[in-house]
Amino acid sequence: MVDMHIHSIYSDGDKTIREILKMCEEKKLEYISITDHNTCRQYNDKTLLNNDIFNGKIIKGVELYAVFKDKSFEILGYNVDVDIINNWSEKYYSEDKLRHEQKTCAQRLLNACDKLNLVYNKDNIEKPKKVTEYIEISIYNELISYKENLKILGELSNSFNLFFRKGLANPQSPYFTNRMEFRPKYDEVIDIIHKANGKAFLAHPFEYRFNDTIGFINDLRNVSELDGIECFHPSSADSNKKDTLVEYARENNLYISGGSDYHGSVKPNIHIGIGTGNLNVNKELIEEWV
Repeated sequence: MVDMHIHSIYSDGDKTIREILKMCEEKKLEYISITDHNTCRQYNDKTLLNNDIFNGKIIKGVELYAVFKDKSFEILGYNVDVDIINNWSEKYYSEDKLRHEQKTCAQRLLNACDKLNLVYNKDNIEKPKKVTEYIEISIYNELISYKENLKILGELSNSFNLFFRKGLANPQSPYFTNRMEFRPKYDEVIDIIHKANGKAFLAHPFEYRFNDTIGFINDLRNVSELDGIECFHPSSADSNKKDTLVEYARENNLYISGGSDYHGSVKPNIHIGIGTGNLNVNKELIEEWV
């Protein structure tokens, strides 16, 4: 069993590298990749450099935000040169730029809340400890603490993930904060992964809830070719979705990957190696390209 999609404290996860390696070893995973958002600094962590915990194989990875037309999504890069990725990331994700993005998007969301007459107490909104964290999570938690807001939010009150995908990241939503303004274009992301000698995979296609997922993948490939698709993920646990992605990948000579998208307590229902309980990525799929 493998897990090629894990987040640590180096981005928006809450577990240290040591904690992650221990969990992976306990589950006897054979391949893993710690794919933090927009950075490979995790691979300079002393615990990874002097790994005496995990006996499986570690593939150096990263998850980069990308923008195509009016859509924001993520691309996974595997077997990358970490120095090349880290140097490029400073262009978009330096501490100062992330702090500016965080502040701007928080104000945009609060302005939207005011227009929609949502109730909140600004003093209750917890400031993120890291510039890589989404302050929108704290705002969302404050919003759903008021019963009168639930009717206005509708289905978006069910989970932050839903609020994020259908609200914050949706240009048609009144909650849209336009983080795309701060993100690189899709073709640039593919280019830097390839310059870093890596392979580029579209992360969790069904997570974005696009109207035409396969059509979207086709549009991407017409601009810059992908190396693979993350077919196995909690968002595609439904067999039809998983099978659709696997079939598409095979028909188009694309590699297949999969992972839990583990974040720790940030996503408490997601567990390393097994996702929500039924993720089971066969190592033979990974060995086709690692």
